[in-house]
Amino acid sequence: MAKLVRPKKSLGQHFLTDLDIARRIAETLSDYKGMPILEVGPGMGVLTQYLLAEGQDVTVVEIDAESVAYLNKNFPQLQGRIVEGDFLQMNLSEVFGKNLCVIGNYPYNISSQIFFKVLDYKDMVPCCSGMIQKEVAERLAAKPGSKTYGILSVLMQAWYDVEYLFTVPEHVFNPPPKVKSAVIRMTRNNVTSLGCNEQLFKRIVKTAFNQRRKTMRNSLKPIIEQGAPILANEIFNLRPEQISVAQFIELTNEIEKHIVKP
Repeated sequence: MAKLVRPKKSLGQHFLTDLDIARRIAETLSDYKGMPILEVGPGMGVLTQYLLAEGQDVTVVEIDAESVAYLNKNFPQLQGRIVEGDFLQMNLSEVFGKNLCVIGNYPYNISSQIFFKVLDYKDMVPCCSGMIQKEVAERLAAKPGSKTYGILSVLMQAWYDVEYLFTVPEHVFNPPPKVKSAVIRMTRNNVTSLGCNEQLFKRIVKTAFNQRRKTMRNSLKPIIEQGAPILANEIFNLRPEQISVAQFIELTNEIEKHIVKP
C-alpha cells in the first residue's frame, strides 16, 4: 500500500475521505466533457480519480512536493499533467491557451484569492466548481439584502451564476476542519462587458463594503466630489448589502461623472 500524504496545517490541507462526496464534486463538471480541466490542490487524488473515470481531460496543480510524489506514483495517467507550483502564480493563458474549467477541494485559507484569480481569466473559464468553507460559499451565492452579501458576491455574480449545491459535514475530512464545508458551481453568464468603467466598479464595491454599516453616501464620500448633485439620489441612503449588481453598475456610470480627481 502506498504511503499516505501527511496533511500539512501550513498549506491548509484537509483531505476528503468520503468517496461519494468526491464523486459528486467531480460530477459538477459532467456538462463540460472534452474541455480541459484544471484541478487545484489534488492532494492524494480523491477527486482526481473520479474526474479521470469520467474521461475528463485533467491537469492538476499541486504546491506540496509530497503530494506531487504520491500522484506521480499512483496516477500514471497524469504523466506530464502534474504542475508542481502555486495556482495563484500560474499564467493560465500560457499553460492552456484555450478555455478550461477549474475544480478543486480548495484550501480554505486562500479560497477567496482562488476565485479572484478565476475572475482574472473569466473569458477562459466557463465553469468553476468545488468545495470551500461553508461561510465563503454562502457569501459567493448571497443575494442583495442578505448579511452575507458582500464584495465577493457582487464581483463574482457580475460575471458568473453561482449555485450553492450542498453542505458537507466536518467528519468526512482528515483532519476534520473546525467549520462546515460546501460545494458550489459558478457558470459564466452571457455578460461580455459590464457597460461601465470596470476598475471604478471594483473600487466602488470594495469601498462601500469595507464600511458596510455606513450608508452609501458616507462610505463613498472620498470618491465623489463634494456637493455633487447625485448625492441627493435615494440610493445613497441605502447600505451596500441592499444594492444589486445592476445597481452598482448604474451607480458606477453616475459616479464617474462626479469623481474626485487625483
